[in-house]
Formats: sequence, C-alpha cells, structure tokens
Amino acid sequence: MREKNQKASRLLVREDGFTLIEIMAVVLIIGLLSTLVGVAIIPRIEQARVSTAKTQIKMLDGALETYRMDNSRFPTTEQGLRALISPPPEARSQQSYLRERHIPEDPWGNPYQYESPGQHNRGAYDLWSFGADGSPGGEGVDADFGNWAEDDALDS
Repeated sequence: MREKNQKASRLLVREDGFTLIEIMAVVLIIGLLSTLVGVAIIPRIEQARVSTAKTQIKMLDGALETYRMDNSRFPTTEQGLRALISPPPEARSQQSYLRERHIPEDPWGNPYQYESPGQHNRGAYDLWSFGADGSPGGEGVDADFGNWAEDDALDS
C-alpha cells in the first residue's frame, strides 16, 4: 500500500506544473506571433505618421492663407509660424489663427520648417517637415516633404 501511495504522489507531482519544455514552447509561439504582428503593423504606423504630417501641413496652409487675407501678406521667416497664434504688433488682425493656440510639431516630435518667401511654392512660402530623421534629405519616411510637393510624392 505504501508503494501505491508513493506512485500516486509521484503522479500528482508531475501533474501539478508545466515542464520547462512546455513553457519554452509557449514562449517561442508568443515570440513568433509578436514578430509576425510587428512586421505587419510597424510600416502602417509610419504611413499613419506621414499622413498626419500631410494633414497638419494642409491645416497650417489654411491658417497661413487666412493670415494673408487679413494682413495682406504672409508672416516673414523671422516671425515664423508663431505669428499664427501671436501676431506681430504691426499685423492688422491680432486674432489667433489656430484653434489649439499652439504650433503643432510633426508626428516625429520636430518643429515644422517655415520660410517666406519660399523657394519651391511660387515664392509665397515653404512649409515642410524633415521627416522621421528630423534632418534635411533622406528617403522614404526620412525624406523631407512640404506644401510644394504633389500629394502623390507625400504618399511614398
């Protein structure tokens, strides 16, 4: 009878937990699934950031056009986009042209670049982002893009 109790207790011990092999198999499966999901999602995140930047540039374009209609000119490069929320003293209209009352950063946390008169946009002004790398030049999501680019160029 004692022998039966020892066999029964050994069986119970084996059934109480998972073996190292079982745990490793589960961890491996979770790792593989995470990799597959990550590979599918990460490019979409970068596409969403580019799309957000395009939308913000269009929103800032609209605010700059409204500023021009009220003040007969665009802000100078020195006044920059800050003139949209805090117009200079010589501006005819002292209203804020942005609802949020702050200048948004691009989706990568960098400030948008502004130059007036611009070199690309028929001399009016240029408004652009340096892309994901935050520095001039680059390819893909690191490429610079701005209000002078065709919509198709911003999509790539």
